[in-house]
Amino acid sequence: MRVLFLAAVVPGLLSCSSPGTPPPARRTPATHTVTIEAVAYAPQTLTVELGDSIVWVNKDPFPHSVTDARDGFDSSSLQPDQRWTLTPTKTGELTYVCTLHQTMKGTIVVR
Repeated sequence: MRVLFLAAVVPGLLSCSSPGTPPPARRTPATHTVTIEAVAYAPQTLTVELGDSIVWVNKDPFPHSVTDARDGFDSSSLQPDQRWTLTPTKTGELTYVCTLHQTMKGTIVVR
């Protein structure tokens, strides 16, 4: 009988929350903006959470791109005032360039 008593008590002791405790709240994904202006990405490095979206907005008077051949994303040519959005699907560091202006480089850190 002692064994049955302990078996009935121990599972209750191992529980970390009481019956009235709500589950942890889920984080609402955020949207971050990277401005393309003066032949540069601003910010040049951006840290986001998995599930967040990044929007690039071209504010220059000529086209640019947001391209990372390693991870397979490419905005194609973004005309002035055009936007492009990416929602990363894995954690890590994503580095990208403008294929039209190879000196333009940026990094997204996904946590």
